[in-house]
Amino acid sequence: MSRPGFLLSAWPWRSVGYLLSGALAGVVALVGILTLAVAGGALALVLVGLPLLVLLALSGVVVARLERRRLRLVDADPVPDPHRAPAATGLRAWLTTRLKEQATWRELGYTLLFAGLLWPVDALVVTVALLLPVSMTAAPLLMATVGEGREAKVLKQWTVTTWPTAFGVAVLGLLLLAVGLYALGVLAGARAGLTRLLLASREGEPDARVVELSRSRARLVDAFEAERRRIERDLHDGAQQRLVALTMTVGLARLDAPPGPLADQLAKAHDEAGSALAELRELIQGIHPQVLADYGLTAAVADAADRSAVPVDVDLSVPGRLDRAVEAAAYFVVCEALANVDKHSGAGRAEVRGGHARGRLLLEVRDDGRGGADASAGSGLTGLADRVSVLDGTLSLSSPPGGPTLLRVEFPCEVTEPGVTRGTGVPVERDRSG
Repeated sequence: MSRPGFLLSAWPWRSVGYLLSGALAGVVALVGILTLAVAGGALALVLVGLPLLVLLALSGVVVARLERRRLRLVDADPVPDPHRAPAATGLRAWLTTRLKEQATWRELGYTLLFAGLLWPVDALVVTVALLLPVSMTAAPLLMATVGEGREAKVLKQWTVTTWPTAFGVAVLGLLLLAVGLYALGVLAGARAGLTRLLLASREGEPDARVVELSRSRARLVDAFEAERRRIERDLHDGAQQRLVALTMTVGLARLDAPPGPLADQLAKAHDEAGSALAELRELIQGIHPQVLADYGLTAAVADAADRSAVPVDVDLSVPGRLDRAVEAAAYFVVCEALANVDKHSGAGRAEVRGGHARGRLLLEVRDDGRGGADASAGSGLTGLADRVSVLDGTLSLSSPPGGPTLLRVEFPCEVTEPGVTRGTGVPVERDRSG
């Protein structure tokens, strides 16, 4: 606006268009809000008005979208849409998402302010800064046409009876018009700034891109778990079965072979096939255990405790199946913790406790070892902590020197398939001391 060519540019008229369209849109918004409020309130007792009240609550979404488009007249920097995409398709999911968002109610508040106060201000500014100078500038024309060359009414307040006075008023009107255009630019900028302030995302409120990023991370975890299960099935149903058949065939050939070098080679081949089969089963178990897929987290944790070299007490109660990604992450946290107990703690006994309550899964792995564990020292828990955080979970480790060590993990989740599972809250001891 400080440039000399401002009055000759399109910005003054863009400002006029912004304020004038705001006045017109405000009138429409006021009529619509009053209509929905009166009709919805009157018909609410017979439930017919409830949809109208919902439309009233969502009217801010429509007005805010229009305001973000109008803002482009005077502001080149677009205001991003603060709304997030619904998790599912359909009208119900869209309504549920919108009614739970803070942005929806903030936009409704802006709409009420716009319909009650802002549009009259827009109309008044345009009238004072534009229409009044224009009417003064038109004084000679009015005198020549309506006044028949004898007189002209200026702003309907005073009468001009001479041509020099009429032209003087016109020159004054031009000067006031130039000042008014500058004033319109300033006021339109202030009005646009207020709109941006009220409609833009608040600091601390999830931005749509952040929400989408979180969802994409969750989708990647789901895809990763699905791929792990597919690989486990392919190995279990394909390579493992063929290796079992090969081991049996070599074993039968070994029984039929006469003593000698051939029998010795067959025995060696049989032992190698058995070792390869055992390693393949361990690999399958590490990728995604079948017991976790078939029976759930409680049974899988009990199975991991069975295979632990350190005696493990299990007290875990989950009343059904959880989200597959949560089950997998919780299981591998327990497995990694038990592996660390075996390798580094020098513990004589470990304990796995936990359960599901109030929409959260809690697991604790405790041992009586020497302590001093550091999750950042290559224990494998750092990667698991990242995996837990993707699911909005938390993982904490307490391991003072001298012990005990306590690993705690917590996930927000719900039971997806109620049912009876192994683990009723009664401690199950897995003792390998004898």
